[in-house]
Amino acid sequence: MAPLIMEVSAGLTGRWTGGHSSLDSMCSHALVPSGKMFRPILVLESALAVGGDARVVLPAAMGAESGHVASLVHDDIIDDDEIRRGKPSVQHQFGVDNAIVAGDALIFDLFLSLAECRKTGAADSRIVAAFDVVARRGIELCRGQIMEAEICERMDFDREAYLTMAGLKTASLFKGACECGALLGGGDDAMVEALSSYAENLGIAFQIHDDLLSYTRETGVMGKPDTSDVRNGRLTLPVILAYELGDSMDRLAITDGLSGEGDPTANRQALITILERTGALAGTERLAAHYSRQAVDALAGLPVTLSRERLARFAEEAIDRDR
Repeated sequence: MAPLIMEVSAGLTGRWTGGHSSLDSMCSHALVPSGKMFRPILVLESALAVGGDARVVLPAAMGAESGHVASLVHDDIIDDDEIRRGKPSVQHQFGVDNAIVAGDALIFDLFLSLAECRKTGAADSRIVAAFDVVARRGIELCRGQIMEAEICERMDFDREAYLTMAGLKTASLFKGACECGALLGGGDDAMVEALSSYAENLGIAFQIHDDLLSYTRETGVMGKPDTSDVRNGRLTLPVILAYELGDSMDRLAITDGLSGEGDPTANRQALITILERTGALAGTERLAAHYSRQAVDALAGLPVTLSRERLARFAEEAIDRDR
């Protein structure tokens, strides 16, 4: 798998460095150096897990990273974050207007990458099915983004609403990656469904763990601002659990800490104290582990292969990382 991921990374690097326009520079800045490459890996491993050829889906794997990075570019605009992957965000480096266009271009590149699978041997009917999947999952992502904004605006400390939002905003791109890999790899309906269920649980586990990192790791480790969630008043699972478990004074302090007023660093530290004392951090870890196990269980319907084993390991590693 490592050589294939290196090939994907090299392809992404070359995709935007051949031109000399400002758009090429912005997209290259967003993509290079690459991040964890989770979604490309999911595309490749899903194809292999259904008995397909990973080289057929290589363009789709590149596209999965382009689509993911597009969402990060737009997220940084929404959150007004200046750092991404340890360097200036696109909107901070090139301006908000340019960053919007760069994010849009990367979305279109996702669809172009899917179409390129025709050259590597994917059947037209399966490419059309992959287009359908990506479009639907992209709309789900947008629904999740709007839902998150509404939850935060209402200060709605509702665990179930949060989990629904995470299933849309984060898990949708995981589902799109796995479903595309399975479809383009020749998988049948049951295989596609198994990988879709795996990806949904994986995505929720991944998001829950991301929420934890905001309160357990610093900017230098995560590669993005550790005060972003506090500064933007984001209701993540740790603070929702703390609100459930805490007393009236804790709830008032949580609401004040997420109000956007005062020093974000001080507010974050005050919240960490509450999260630790109420056991919210430990509770969040348990829920992340639950969804990770659910992801692994969903793979039981697939043939026993090295790819299935790697996907299972991937679900375990998703909740054991620093960034």
